[in-house]
Amino acid sequence: MYKLAIFDMDGTILDTLLDLAGGVNHALAAVGMPVRTTEYVRSIVGNGIRTTLTLCAPEGITEEQLDSLHEVFKPYYEKHRTDNTGPYPGVEELLRKLRQKGIKTSVISNKSDESVKALCVEFFDGLFDMPRGLIEGVPKKPAPEPVNAIIEAMGVKKSETVYIGDSEVDVMTAKNAGIDGIFVTWGFRSREQLKERGAECIVDTAEEVYDIICK
Repeated sequence: MYKLAIFDMDGTILDTLLDLAGGVNHALAAVGMPVRTTEYVRSIVGNGIRTTLTLCAPEGITEEQLDSLHEVFKPYYEKHRTDNTGPYPGVEELLRKLRQKGIKTSVISNKSDESVKALCVEFFDGLFDMPRGLIEGVPKKPAPEPVNAIIEAMGVKKSETVYIGDSEVDVMTAKNAGIDGIFVTWGFRSREQLKERGAECIVDTAEEVYDIICK
């Protein structure tokens, strides 16, 4: 049985797609750029909002234009981030059962640290020991630094830690950190896409996640 379960946020514990796409398209429209489909946004999220905005904007966007997009996106998303967002089926129960077993839980996301902490309070209050978003000066996932910081803070070994995510970014995060990974099919990437990126342990339900963590 693992002692620490680290979860990705978008596409893993929370279905944030509609609110992310809404924020991105609000920002694009506000500066006169073409909007994107929800499915396109689904296909590229995971590397942080600046990367998402870059990939959604027309080719050749400048840093100044990107700054303008981000300045529009941030307050809009903060106001609307829970309009359509909610936990995936079984996730809240999964977290409660893990904590009843004495397993520590954490979130690591490439969302802003402010958004991560606010969303955890909104939907999972008291269910995570250490929610953590993007912190200035610290490399973002798939770099191992955020994971290593959580493991050290929680006082466990890497062999006692498992990472749960839904995208190629998460596959690489687990590999780069040298820890086991569980990858879910209900999020932003398909089973086939996860396999193509090297995922080995792929599950379809929260119950399967619990069984693997607690076996």
